[in-house]
Amino acid sequence: MYWVGVDIGGTFTDIVAHDDASGHVISAKSPSIPEDPAAAVMNALAALDIDLAHVARFRHGATIATNTALERKGARLGVITTRGFRDVLIIGRGNRTDLYDIKATRPEGLVRRSAVLEVDERLGPDGAALTPLDEAGVAEAARRLAASGVEAVAVCFLHAYANPAHEIRAAEIVAEALPGVAVSRSSDVLPEHREYDRFATTALNAYVAPRMSRYLQQLEGRLAADGLATAPEIMTSSGGTWPFERMARLPVNSMLSGPAGGVIGAAGLGAALALPDLVTYDMGGTSTDVCLIRDGAYALAGEGEIAGLPNRAAQIEINTVGAGGGSIAYLDTGGFLNVGPRSAGAVPGPACYGRGGVEPTVTDANVVLGRFRPSAPLGGEIQVDVEAARRAVGDLAGRLDLDTEELAEGIVRIAVVRMTGAIKEISLMRGFDPRDFALFAFGGAGPLHAALIAEELGMSEIVVPPLSGAFSAHGMMVADRRRDISRTRIMDLEGLDLTEVRAVLAPMREAATVELAAEGFAPAAMRFEESVDLRYRGQAFELTTPLAPGMENMAQLIEAFHRVYEQRYAHADDGPVEAVSFRLSAYGIGEKPPPPRLDAADAGEALGGTRPVRFAGTTRDAQVWQRELLADGARIAGPAIIEEAGAATLVPPGFAVTRHATGALLMRREDSL
Repeated sequence: MYWVGVDIGGTFTDIVAHDDASGHVISAKSPSIPEDPAAAVMNALAALDIDLAHVARFRHGATIATNTALERKGARLGVITTRGFRDVLIIGRGNRTDLYDIKATRPEGLVRRSAVLEVDERLGPDGAALTPLDEAGVAEAARRLAASGVEAVAVCFLHAYANPAHEIRAAEIVAEALPGVAVSRSSDVLPEHREYDRFATTALNAYVAPRMSRYLQQLEGRLAADGLATAPEIMTSSGGTWPFERMARLPVNSMLSGPAGGVIGAAGLGAALALPDLVTYDMGGTSTDVCLIRDGAYALAGEGEIAGLPNRAAQIEINTVGAGGGSIAYLDTGGFLNVGPRSAGAVPGPACYGRGGVEPTVTDANVVLGRFRPSAPLGGEIQVDVEAARRAVGDLAGRLDLDTEELAEGIVRIAVVRMTGAIKEISLMRGFDPRDFALFAFGGAGPLHAALIAEELGMSEIVVPPLSGAFSAHGMMVADRRRDISRTRIMDLEGLDLTEVRAVLAPMREAATVELAAEGFAPAAMRFEESVDLRYRGQAFELTTPLAPGMENMAQLIEAFHRVYEQRYAHADDGPVEAVSFRLSAYGIGEKPPPPRLDAADAGEALGGTRPVRFAGTTRDAQVWQRELLADGARIAGPAIIEEAGAATLVPPGFAVTRHATGALLMRREDSL
């Protein structure tokens, strides 16, 4: 039986299949189809010629919700809220989006003010009902929204995180009045305080829900029609998996679905390589995603954003920058060369793909430099056109009075600077020195730029995993079922016992246990992680502090908070501490495939010849190796290029690569070997 992972990217849809009987792993790429992403998934399956009747596990990473928000192609939205709070979504936080731009404007909201309707109801911060819910008023609001043609409704009441009763009843009334319309309630999407963040996250969930639900239903139907008997699962932004039907209701949890798979896979392979401290670097066709892994663990972000819109749903702390292989190079308003965030995407794609693209991209620049010229068609369909890449880059070079190769190097340098900036944000700006970490490079374009990134940051070790071009899809097969539950309850810790903190978490643990048991997980296959959001009394924001199982008293929890605070801000206080929100991550532990392994071969067969490649203004002959033919322990000194299906690893002069027994490539500067 096969385990299958599929990841839809902006340019390609990646698929990895693991045969649990033989341990054999195969992968493929297929061009993404923005107008019909489900068709791209089916094309990817067809590329591997897998009989879905023989698939025991199907995991999927989707960009549907993300693209819906980015492209503003979501549902016509209506909101029902507490009387007097109609403008929470309009006012927002009241802060500047760009501190030094006097003309800066906030991104346009998802809902028109005329579609935000108020009803009588009011809860206190402790959940006590101060004003009963006006059910007739809710029914009238639903009729008005129906008349205006809304396709989704968000129910957002004040302090609903403390007591969901009013929202639950209001959602029932709306569902009865508007059958077929997606209804989201804030106490279900994000049961935490801070009204704007909760309202905005709920509105975003409702906005993307209809499109996401249609996609999942369509894909599930196609998979079933072709013989898939197991229930398909989808990756969440927090690094776990959910059934399709749950994600259809709460799609705001899928915004980082694909990138999360890569982080999970990196943590697993890092453990096998005895490298617990990693910076993951996933460069695809449209964007680059980076994440910090310390001691084998990744952090969840305290807050997120998509297209300028808050998203407080649980998500891995991944930093994304608009620099990918398809990022377009252009002259900005000052006549200076710039790269991205605009991308050529899947259609038309880079000029070298021969699908109608004429603007130069990072991929075209690498083709011009001789660094990326795969012999096999990309995705089984796209043969790289070197002359088309030279024309696209040369046209822009002529406007700057530069040689084509000079401009190509400039394009790559600018892309590298943008990507290193993204890594600095999650490392140096958080008090971590990137030189203490290994760079874990994957994605279709990641290994091609990894050495350049590492050199810019002073990092000494680079890991390129097997199946690097489709590694996120592999990571999805490694992920466990996961539930993230949060509750807001503000408590001053002074004078409290730790048992009172654990008492708040106990019902959350019980609820998660029931959910996982219903999905077939035995108690021995369940794992729980507890944490508390803490802050010094008087502060406005808090830091998530792990509540370790071995903690025996409140002093230990407070001391752990001091350490977390000092790590983030380089100092700590000794003032009173208060708890704000309580968090539980529950895992259903399933069987996992081993890290993808490439069978060793005769190293003498791996060398495919040489070709001229430009490095720092000088053209040198670089050896071209076929990765799947490298033997264990094989060592390759730069300049060299190691090609594989869907990716290529650049080994510049002064670097050397060794093939590890797992099939991973370990690259270091020769002076640090």
